[in-house]
Formats: sequence, structure tokens, C-alpha cells
Amino acid sequence: MLSFKIVYFFQAGIGILANVFLLGFHIITFHQVHRPRPIDITTCKLAFVHLVMLFATMNILSTDMMNSLNFPNELKCKLVLYIIRVTRELSISTTCLLSIVQVITISPSSFYLSRFKHKLTNYIIIAFLCLWSLNLSSNSYMIIYTVVHSNRSNLLNVNKYCSLSSMNSIIMVLFLTLSLFQKAFFIGMMLLCSMYMVVFLCSHQRKSEYLHSMSISPRISPAKRATHTVLLLMSIFVIMYCVDITISSVSTALWKYDPVILGIQSLVENVYATVSPLVFISSDKRIIGLLQNVIDMLKSQQIDA
Repeated sequence: MLSFKIVYFFQAGIGILANVFLLGFHIITFHQVHRPRPIDITTCKLAFVHLVMLFATMNILSTDMMNSLNFPNELKCKLVLYIIRVTRELSISTTCLLSIVQVITISPSSFYLSRFKHKLTNYIIIAFLCLWSLNLSSNSYMIIYTVVHSNRSNLLNVNKYCSLSSMNSIIMVLFLTLSLFQKAFFIGMMLLCSMYMVVFLCSHQRKSEYLHSMSISPRISPAKRATHTVLLLMSIFVIMYCVDITISSVSTALWKYDPVILGIQSLVENVYATVSPLVFISSDKRIIGLLQNVIDMLKSQQIDA
């Protein structure tokens, strides 16, 4: 387990630094421009969600951090596990929203969704409020059924500190059905958006080939670059989510959490939160230009010294 913790904290450290940088960059950019891009607002929110999620999971895995919270043990477990569950659900819903925003952004004027372009920022804020309300309420059962770890036989040990108590079968089916429907909806919307963006990229590719045949050098448009980024993020998310849900389903069905399985699951769950800011940073020309200017400045200072 120690090796899992070392790898996990290294992974979480990279993710936290990348999300802090991405969040800070967009906050500074928002103060400099009067109308921030809708996709930047969504990216900023996703970075904040992932930052909270990584801090919360580090908290639950660290003995020192758990002991440093001056709350009763059961309250610690309820608070941290609730935050982790809510932020994971917000991660999938915000990624779905990101894909929808990108589809609206690249859609031509003849497309039905293009009517939302002019007030897209306002719609995004409303969508944020709805998603937060949905996820805070749908995961409220975690507060009720989370307890401190003990030797009781009817507990599902989430980690060495916290457990989930068994619930009524009807309530369990109700919450599982709601959760599955919610996840299926967001995944389905992402797949539909992915199909549209693939069609857009194919159309753009044909146009680029035509310009190339006419000896005109085509440039990669910001819309195409952003579409590639969103498609890559959704692919990473779906792969990691499928692995995570497989591990969770098996563990829940057996009503047993092995420490090794828990360690692997913790790593898998946070891959997307760690990788997504790195993808955004590497695909944003503004950030690349800023980093290049910083590197050039440091080189010039070394030469002068």
C-alpha cells in the first residue's frame, strides 16, 4: 500500500499543480478581457472541480491530514466522501457540458443550436447552477450512510477510516437507478456531441485538402484545435470511467473492498483530473506563448548574469 500512496501522491501533486496553473491563467485572463470565451469558462470550472476532488482524495488517503481535521471522525468521513462523490459527478457533467459548448461554438448558422451562441455565457452559468444542484442533492445519501470504519459485518469498507452502512434494498435500487440514468444521459450526450464533432472534422479535412490542391496553405483554425482537444478529453474520460465503473461494480457486488483494488481504483479515478489540465495547457496557444516568453526571459537573465 505504501507504493500505491507514493504513486498516488505524485500523480495528485502533478494534477494539483496543473489545475492551479490552468485555473489561475483563466482567472487572470477573465480580468483582462470583457467577454471571456464560453469554452474558457467551462474549462475554468472543470479545473476547479478537479482541484477540489484531488485535494479531497489526498485527504482521505493521508493519516496526517485526516487527523489534522478538528472534527469528529464520523463527520470527517461524511464530509470528505460526500465531496469526493459530488466532484466526481460534477467532473462527468462538466465534461458533457464542455462538449455541448464546443458543438454550439462550431455549429454553422443553419444549425438549430446556433441560436444559443449569442447568449451562450448566460446559458452556461444557468447550466452550472443546475448541475451543482443536481449533484449535491443526488449524492446526499452519502451523508446518511457514511460511518466510521468498524468490525461490523454489514459495512462496505471504502478505506481504512470510513465505511458505507448497508441500506434498504428499495432505497439502494432507487439511488442506483437514478445514478445510472444520470451517468447514461451524460455519456450519451457526449457520444452524440463526439459524432457531430467527428463529422465537423471530416468536413474541415476535405476543405483543407481542397485548399492544398489549389496551392493554398490551410491554417489550423482555433475551432478545429479546440474540437480536437475536447474529443481527446472525452476519449480519455470514457476509457478511465469504464475501468473505474468495472472495479466499483465488482467491489459493490462482492460487498468487499480490497486495499490493493482500492489503491488501483484511486489511481484510475484521478487520471482524468490529472491529464485534462495538461491537455488544455498543451493545446492552448496563449499558454504556450506565455510559457515560451517566460523561458526566453529566464535564458536572457542567465546570459546577462
